[in-house]
Amino acid sequence: RESRRKTPVAVSLKENERLFGDGALGMSIRTPKVAFRYFQDLLGKRMENPQVALYRSRFPEHELVKDERRQTVVFKLSQTMQYSPEEMLGMVLNYSRGLAEEFAEQPIKDAVITVPAYFNQAERRAVLHAARMADLKVLQLINDNTAVALNYGVFRRKDINATAQTIMFYDMGAGSTTCTIVTYQTVKTKDSGTQPQLQILGIGFDRTLGGLEMELRLRDYLAKLFNDQHPSKDVRKNPRAMAKLLKEANRLKTVLSANVDHMAQVWQSSAGFPGSRWASVGCGEGGIDQVILVGGATRVPKVQEVLLKAVGKEELGKNINADEAAAMGAVYQAAALSKAFKVKPFVVRDAALFPIQVEFTREVEEEDKSKSLKHNKRILFQRMAPYPQRKVITFNRYTDDFEFYVNYGDLSFLSQDDMRIFGSLNLTTVRLKGVGDSFKKHSDYESKGIKAHFNMDESGVLSLDRVESVFETLVEDKLEEESTLTKLGNTISSLFGGGGPTPETGENLTDPVQEEEESLADSAREEQGGKQEQKSSAEDAGAEQGEEKQQSPPPGQGKPEAAPPETESQQKDEGEKSEPQDPKENRETVKEEEPSKSSGESTATKTEEEKKMKAPKKQKLVHEITMELDVNDVLDLLEDELQSSVKKLQDLTIRDLEKQEREKSANSLESFIFETQDKLYQEEYQLVSTEEQREELSRKLSEASTWMEEEGYAAATKELKEKLSELKKLFRNLFFRVEERRKWPERLAALDSLLNHSSIFLKGARMIPESDQIFTEVELSTLEKTINETTVWKNETLAEQNKLSPAEKPVLLSKDIELKIAALDREVQYLLNKAKFAKPKPRKEKNTTKADSGKNTTASESEDTIPPTEGQHEVDKPEDISPAKEPPTAEEVGEEPRSDSGSQKEKKAGAGGESRKNDEL
Repeated sequence: RESRRKTPVAVSLKENERLFGDGALGMSIRTPKVAFRYFQDLLGKRMENPQVALYRSRFPEHELVKDERRQTVVFKLSQTMQYSPEEMLGMVLNYSRGLAEEFAEQPIKDAVITVPAYFNQAERRAVLHAARMADLKVLQLINDNTAVALNYGVFRRKDINATAQTIMFYDMGAGSTTCTIVTYQTVKTKDSGTQPQLQILGIGFDRTLGGLEMELRLRDYLAKLFNDQHPSKDVRKNPRAMAKLLKEANRLKTVLSANVDHMAQVWQSSAGFPGSRWASVGCGEGGIDQVILVGGATRVPKVQEVLLKAVGKEELGKNINADEAAAMGAVYQAAALSKAFKVKPFVVRDAALFPIQVEFTREVEEEDKSKSLKHNKRILFQRMAPYPQRKVITFNRYTDDFEFYVNYGDLSFLSQDDMRIFGSLNLTTVRLKGVGDSFKKHSDYESKGIKAHFNMDESGVLSLDRVESVFETLVEDKLEEESTLTKLGNTISSLFGGGGPTPETGENLTDPVQEEEESLADSAREEQGGKQEQKSSAEDAGAEQGEEKQQSPPPGQGKPEAAPPETESQQKDEGEKSEPQDPKENRETVKEEEPSKSSGESTATKTEEEKKMKAPKKQKLVHEITMELDVNDVLDLLEDELQSSVKKLQDLTIRDLEKQEREKSANSLESFIFETQDKLYQEEYQLVSTEEQREELSRKLSEASTWMEEEGYAAATKELKEKLSELKKLFRNLFFRVEERRKWPERLAALDSLLNHSSIFLKGARMIPESDQIFTEVELSTLEKTINETTVWKNETLAEQNKLSPAEKPVLLSKDIELKIAALDREVQYLLNKAKFAKPKPRKEKNTTKADSGKNTTASESEDTIPPTEGQHEVDKPEDISPAKEPPTAEEVGEEPRSDSGSQKEKKAGAGGESRKNDEL
């Protein structure tokens, strides 16, 4: 809606007014306390988080209080008005949805929302809560850097090939800076063939460096200059003055950025991206093909200068829209996820920035047979692991209820400041109940462990889908003697390369899920601890990609390939594998395949020995385990709290709509009063009214105007609408007379033109010769009657209207003229359509019956003198094979033409009558 094609994320909340965008920014200068900006930085943050303290220092006019249950931040405007950052974001999302609905002219329920790549689990869940408050179904939370990369790649599909291209996107926005390294190349997909793919290789970020930090430093610099010039006053203590200075700092930044000839050196900051980060993602400075600028703050010349020096390139890419790139990428992703649109596939392989691991404690027995507790850690998702992805952790040493923890992994790549802002490293405590009961219930079965199924979805949000206890037992497979037909079918199928029956693919075979085994030997685990920490990041990335292929191949991957066999030590080092079968199971599988091969050679070789080789079938049993989850980072909103927030936002929306409706009604009443007062003195209104009528109407308008000034400002919407309705009722007759006189000239001219053309058409139709006439007398008479009646009505009505005063109700009405025009036009159009589709009548030549004189003359002469009857037309058909007639005598020559012409007239009359009947029907 804003003229600059972008709307600031700002909300102003007064007692009875709510504004968004530029309106809210304007309110921030008049009443800074009620205008809120940059509240996204407080999503998923506890009160003691350093980011909260930084927000307070930037915007000291806001009062922040603690939510006692969740320990999060709440904005307090008054005792009755308190809003959480999630509710603020929900308001903005609802307002954005309104803008989209206004543009699309249809309701919108689904959305793809961009979030910073550095958002952790708590922050992403907070965004999802805000979307629920706005009644939006989130198709995906897409990282804004990924959305930018998608937008860049979509418009350069032709330039992407099998050779990988590495692009760095440097995004400096208003509040933060993110640097992303992306590779583009084509890959073969299972469903769509060869398609382009983008893969996120590395991400670096600074949560506080952005355009706002520049503006704040400019504001502080300007405030210092003011205090130096006016020592008796301190501008920093005046919130309105500081808000005005912040606005001027923004304008100054914009002007200086657009005019490189002028310079204001106010701050020193590192705008480059550390070279060590490039090495961590496997590409040095030389491996980057291009650096693309994104975000409004990258327009600052100093930022470009420092960045250019840091990356060592000749120039920076500025070939995408710095403000809209992320939004356009999200739009493309939304179209791809929606069923209403069809777009070309573009494979997106996003990466989870923060590693996640599972921790648990288990009792182990030492060499001296003493028992001790051992703390174990298993990597669930490594750093930069692709998602969406599912993982399964298997616990093999537990036979009773236990608990484990889901935490963040090694975050040593973050700075100390980032670690403090990051918040809690502990995500969830999972308590399992019913494990012991499942073992007691299935004591006859062999345990295959407790399996916990994790899922990181398209939005990067981790969830524990289910926990189950898996058991197996051997079941004897009773072999039945095969019938003769079955043996014959097996023999025939083997001749065509079908071999024997397909090896069993029951539940006992390898599950297609990625598993983290907990059943490794204790000694091996002690060795594993050091080895796993020493693995290179490149090996980790390769292992993750292999795991993804086995678990759920993404769109950019082909059919999963069989992994090469690993040694036991490799499996222990890897720590994550997909439940391989033990050697016994492998041998059993081989034994199942051998008899199937022999059956392909000859069905007669099936002996008793072969039946003995048949391995027992394994039966798998799954028992669901009850789980209790305790969130350790930031508590989620309870359903009651969520519904309360939804109702609070809906009430605000209803209040805004009622306020808009009242303002609209008041404006309509005021504009009607002023416009009508002016119309009373216009010539066309004075013509159709008397002096007394105008004085009475003017008095009513003056009374309404006085009421608006004295009582209208506090009147309800219903009262304003009733007042407007009363005034319109008083002026209805006056407006009607004026409107009729405006329409008369055009309507009468159209009627006269139609009467003239209709008369000419009727005259022409009557001049058509009778032999070629396509209209009946009834049709022409009906048209003539309509023309005459319309002419008479027009003349009489005009004469009657001329006798009346212009101030009286007119008898000549525009709607009556339109009805007469429609009736006459209908008659004319009927005849024109008939003439358009009428077929010309065939002309018959004389003596056509003499054309067959050369035929056989064996017929009697009496047949020549019989005139054709009205129902006999066989003489005109070329396929007639009757005998030819003899040459006529002189008497027959004189009589036959009359008879023939008479029959032709009868035929014409009959045909004409039938034609009229058909046309009339």
